[in-house]
Amino acid sequence: MKSWHRFAICVTLGLIGGAAFAVHQVRGGMADGTISNGPWTTGKSFGTADASALTRAKVALSGLLALPAKEAMYFTAKVDSDGKPLDGRCTYLVSGGKLDGRWWSITLYEGEGWLVKNSANRWSVPASAVDQAENGIWSFTMAPDRQSGVWLPTGEVPAFDLTLRLYHPSPAVIGNPAKAMLPAIKRLGCA
Repeated sequence: MKSWHRFAICVTLGLIGGAAFAVHQVRGGMADGTISNGPWTTGKSFGTADASALTRAKVALSGLLALPAKEAMYFTAKVDSDGKPLDGRCTYLVSGGKLDGRWWSITLYEGEGWLVKNSANRWSVPASAVDQAENGIWSFTMAPDRQSGVWLPTGEVPAFDLTLRLYHPSPAVIGNPAKAMLPAIKRLGCA
């Protein structure tokens, strides 16, 4: 084999290997520099000038369209409060108290940022949809079949994730998202 053939093969293999590694890194989830808070995770650099090129690529791929932290913070849950993966064939109670921001919503996604198809055409629960009890606690149900009260359909997908968008979060949440009071996700049962 001629030396230029070996050189061309090495360059080709290097390009293929580098491209595969880059795709793996970008599609590897938002695990770099994340902060955990119960079942929820977030990153401090989403939507900031401090975000690395890798974080920006991951945000772009996920379709998050991240705003600066003073405008919105994004928390994602792929597991319930006991650490079990979220399963669309199960019923969950999502509950919390006053979130330290101006407004919030929780949206249910399947796979790579796609909304879950469901007959109710409902994909999100906004703060305005839940009623707070006298003690300030609110809740809603996520389940594959219709539930009484505020219900977010899971579409019976085998796995899903939730995104909590907290708009105009307080400086305390921005400074220490690991200490923010975020909703609990309790599995009630599975079909």
